[in-house]
Amino acid sequence: MNFLLRTCVRLALFALALLPGLPAQAHVVRVEVTSRSDIQDGKPFGSAGTYEKITGRVYFAVNPAGLHNRQIVDIDKAPRNTQGEVEFSSDFYLLRPKDMSKGNDAVLFEVSNRGGRGILRLVNGGGPSSEFGDGFLMRQGFTVAWLGWQYDLADQNQNVRFTAPVALEGSNSIHGLVRSDFTPAVKRDDMPLGHILLGPAGGQSYAVDDPSSSLNVLTVRDTPTGVRQTVPRNQWSFGHQVDGKLVDDPHYVHLNTSFLPGRIYEIVYTSKDPAVTGVGLAAVRDFLSYLKHDPQAIAPVHRAYAVGISQSGRYLRHFLYQDFNIDEQDRQVMDGVLSHVAGAGRGSFNHRFAQPSRDAQPMSSIFFPTDLFPFTDLPEKDPETGETAGLLDAAAKSHTAPKIFYTNTSYEYWGRAAALIHTSPDGKADARIPDNVRIYFLAGLQHFSAGFPPQKSTQGNPDSTAQQRHNPNPIRWYWRALITDMDEWVKNNVTPPASTYPKVADGTLVPLNKWKFPEISGVNKPHEFNLAYHLDFGPQWKQGIIANEPPKVGKAFVLLVPQSDADGNDLGGVRLPELQVPLATYTGWNLRDPSIGAPDQRLSFLGSFIPLAKTAEERKKSGDPRVSIAERYTSREQYLTKFEEAAKKLVQQRFILQEDLPEIRQRGQQEWDEVVGH
Repeated sequence: MNFLLRTCVRLALFALALLPGLPAQAHVVRVEVTSRSDIQDGKPFGSAGTYEKITGRVYFAVNPAGLHNRQIVDIDKAPRNTQGEVEFSSDFYLLRPKDMSKGNDAVLFEVSNRGGRGILRLVNGGGPSSEFGDGFLMRQGFTVAWLGWQYDLADQNQNVRFTAPVALEGSNSIHGLVRSDFTPAVKRDDMPLGHILLGPAGGQSYAVDDPSSSLNVLTVRDTPTGVRQTVPRNQWSFGHQVDGKLVDDPHYVHLNTSFLPGRIYEIVYTSKDPAVTGVGLAAVRDFLSYLKHDPQAIAPVHRAYAVGISQSGRYLRHFLYQDFNIDEQDRQVMDGVLSHVAGAGRGSFNHRFAQPSRDAQPMSSIFFPTDLFPFTDLPEKDPETGETAGLLDAAAKSHTAPKIFYTNTSYEYWGRAAALIHTSPDGKADARIPDNVRIYFLAGLQHFSAGFPPQKSTQGNPDSTAQQRHNPNPIRWYWRALITDMDEWVKNNVTPPASTYPKVADGTLVPLNKWKFPEISGVNKPHEFNLAYHLDFGPQWKQGIIANEPPKVGKAFVLLVPQSDADGNDLGGVRLPELQVPLATYTGWNLRDPSIGAPDQRLSFLGSFIPLAKTAEERKKSGDPRVSIAERYTSREQYLTKFEEAAKKLVQQRFILQEDLPEIRQRGQQEWDEVVGH
């Protein structure tokens, strides 16, 4: 955008703010556009026409005493402008029809996962060089938007960033304890204090404040619940090696004897100047409200659908739990929410010294405030504490609960405590599900779809080295149908498919000791899963202040997993043709390769691909109890016919779209050729 046009935009927004009687549109103070360009050289996308990409920055201000802002921890300690408001700002990235009247009047807003943009390639099917693929979302007329909300992004080339204010006691710094943990896949001398995510750093860390403090403690253990052993203080320091020399660095820890693969290291240290993390929740609230209610918005719409994947799926659960779906004018913000692979989690999104990048993995980010009661939408009673609560209690009281899809894969039942969103806390019964919610278990997938053909590790990333090949089942077909279903539900009140998930009542959801997975030669089974515990963070935790680092760990909630069929594939969920007409077993778990240590523990995010034997002779020779491929299908053609029939059934159930059948059949052909051969 040239200087003259940018100036006109600013003057227009300023003039609107001065108009008498015009209500404040949420609290977007101004929007600065830094770039504006046609996408794909002005190629039209069906009836929606041409699209443009707009990037820039949004500036916010909120009243810290406002009813809908008081739940932001330390908002009262943030610096204020001359109007007594707290300011912050975010990058935004937006795709919109150039002629908004040709769009579908809805924004599909992806809550950015660690600064990135994933939904476009997932849904459109674009490759590494293009995120537009077949243009599905644009052909549907959606405005697609992203906004920075996470202050602790790592120093990488992230797409959307967020600037949060720092909390102070008057003019003095606030001090406190911060915790980090990690499990290296290879021997290393130095580790960053920030969150590690499949190799690269997932988050920026708080710097150590006083390196010599006696409160700084490094421990090591072998399992999440194992006994911590304190590493003597003279064996480690804050810093990292440069050209063979150790230099001080408040964002790294160095161990003289090296960090060993497969062991869990945890460091607690002093820091200062906590960010007011919770304003990241207000930023999304106010930006979507601005798009919906300000006629001068950069992309005015009337419906807002929020999509969150993994970390950002947990963000959406947290957003609803803390009643952020109501703006400062008491209007509902999100009309629909698609929370994907969040399991039962929320996250470190609104407390003092919060680290939003932290999750809950088998061997890292353990005992952070992620899997906390309540888990179900409607109130349930915690038998341990006697507390009765539901995730949507506040949204129900403010009458702002949106339509919701919770989607989880097989991985989340092992790694993200997913069963807790639809069982009682004691695991004895199926929980009630509200009318505005659908729960879909997408069986036979891992946390994110692996490449095809599947491999045992991702190139250049030892943290992903597994005992079995990664699970390659695709998520894309589901996304396209579910976004369509959500739009129809909100816009036209067309009832979506019924909730489909494993249940206690019919035996498809069971305790681990009743899980019946076939004994397959060369396949080691998991003996544990990620549990949700009662965690005691200290007496001020309800005010968002942690005193206990690490927290005191109490009794675990009862957790269940989907039962397996005779092939080892999960029951009780929505099943792709790959599970209905199988060539392999597709699990939500995969154990660590011995080369990276702890081979009896699960890997983060990954499932397994375990092909069936090709013939009865091969099956009998290996002792594989699963029926072989030759015993199931007389030919490649018969297999593909059954595969396509299974896909058509999913179309009838509205879990995949008719237009995707040709590509789905082609995928079936590729899978046969990979497992059986041409």
